Amino acid sequence: MGGNMKTTIDIADSLLIRSRAIAQHERVTFRQMVEEGLAVVIARHERPRRVCIKPVTVKGRGLSPEFRSGGWPALRNAAYEGHGA
Repeated sequence: MGGNMKTTIDIADSLLIRSRAIAQHERVTFRQMVEEGLAVVIARHERPRRVCIKPVTVKGRGLSPEFRSGGWPALRNAAYEGHGA
C-alpha cells in the first residue's frame, strides 16, 4: 500500500487503558493493534456472504417411467431438447 495518514480518534478511557496494557504485553504498538483490528473488521465485511438455498421438493412417486431406466443422460437430453445441446 501507499503511505501513512494521520488521524485523531476518540476512544473510551477504559478501552484505551486495556488495549495499551495488551499492546505492552504483546510487545506491539498501539497503532499495530488498531491496524490489525481494522483489518479484521474490513476482511469480515469484504468476505462473500453465504447464501442459503432451500431445497425444492415436490410430492410424487419419483421419476416418470421414461426416465426411470435412462438415468442422468435421459434427463439431461430431455432438459436440453430443442436447445441445441
